[in-house]
Amino acid sequence: MPVHQGEAWIAATLDSLAAEPNEDLEIVVIDSSPTSATAATVERFSHRLPVKLLQRRDLGPWQTKTNLGIELAAADHACILHQDDLWLVGRVEAARRWLADAPEADLHLAPTAIIDRQGRRMGRWNCPLPAGEVLGAEFLLGRLLIQNFVSVPAPIFRRSAWLACGGMDERLWYTADWDMWIKLAATGQVVYHDEITTAFRVHGSSLTVTGSRDAGEFRAQMQTVLDRYLSLLPASSRRWIEPAARASISVNVALAAASGGDLKALLHAARVVLSLGPNGTRRYLRDSRLRERVTCRLRAKLTGAF
Repeated sequence: MPVHQGEAWIAATLDSLAAEPNEDLEIVVIDSSPTSATAATVERFSHRLPVKLLQRRDLGPWQTKTNLGIELAAADHACILHQDDLWLVGRVEAARRWLADAPEADLHLAPTAIIDRQGRRMGRWNCPLPAGEVLGAEFLLGRLLIQNFVSVPAPIFRRSAWLACGGMDERLWYTADWDMWIKLAATGQVVYHDEITTAFRVHGSSLTVTGSRDAGEFRAQMQTVLDRYLSLLPASSRRWIEPAARASISVNVALAAASGGDLKALLHAARVVLSLGPNGTRRYLRDSRLRERVTCRLRAKLTGAF
């Protein structure tokens, strides 16, 4: 758990962990907060959870704290939980089942619930993947390069595979997790489980929202990942994946601009998507999860819970 000034959320997050069987879990919390408020909340859970708290005010980015946490972890498998997200009832049981059913997999993916700042369900974050089978690297990369459809709290991964890939690229403040899932997908077995065991919280102060306000830097973050891995696909796949992936970047930038009040950007994004043609547009809409991403945020804003 990489945390920073998480006192508004972390009690609910730790409560969700304490509701699960946790005798054989290790919870590594790395706190970079300038005050002791978040650490004090974590310490109050020490009698209910096997928590190891490290206060590291010298570590800023969540990617740096995450990499350190994975290095320090003792288990063969690990997962990430941000200070504003939740585990749902049955997470531990499901995780044990996933690992037992697919012991060779390096990465286990799953959908997640989307909640607002009050914890109310706004929707479901799906992955456009078939469930219960080992996914080929080309198939998975072809879909994942169009849009990062992986919600951070849901995956479980083999710790040794993470370390072998070099961990998260700490230069990527927005797309480090996307970059990481692609690295794991390109080098090991991946299985998708169609079972919701986590919740991702959308709110106006999240890094996803605040960081996307610089359109040029926001685009560059996504462009870096696409340019880094596009060559892993055969030319026959790149012909249709690359246009959809570049259209997806344009749409994401336009949505960020629209969130800041620039609605004209949406017209340009619509033209880019329509330029893909009927088949390309259908593929883009499937792999980008555009409808569910937009719908849940609109619902949160309309209810005043964003």
